[in-house]
Amino acid sequence: MKMLPAPIAAGIAALLLAGPWLARGAAAADTDRLLAGFERASAMIETSRSCVLLDIWIALTPEQRAQGLMFVHDLGEHQGMLFPGRERAVLRMWMKNTYIPLDMLFLGTGGRIAGITAQTTPLSEATISSPGPVDAVLELNGGFAARHGVRTGDRFSIVD
Repeated sequence: MKMLPAPIAAGIAALLLAGPWLARGAAAADTDRLLAGFERASAMIETSRSCVLLDIWIALTPEQRAQGLMFVHDLGEHQGMLFPGRERAVLRMWMKNTYIPLDMLFLGTGGRIAGITAQTTPLSEATISSPGPVDAVLELNGGFAARHGVRTGDRFSIVD
């Protein structure tokens, strides 16, 4: 078997090791492209154990609310999307064309989490409803609430 010269072999090894990071960078760039017209904000969830900082997109227009996180293949651990309601109401969501599982945090008075629907099913057209009238929905990566100890009654706020 013929051996590759050391510099070429080292370059190939570096590319193989960097592959996952390069792919993550490409996926993150694709997410940024899909959500380019959305407002962004820094936000926080206060739990009984800690404060978790978030980088969120905000779906303000009817078109943005209809698009949401559809077609997004990658969402950072501390990224999410906020869907502010136009008025307090029972909000209904679905996962059509959404490729990643999400945790949906339904936000009530004063940003208090009124309910959590965890690990939603990608691509499902089943209706996911808030537990009662709420002011907004925050979508985060599936499993986020469990990983960070987020519970009903914790508080969400925008910090910038």
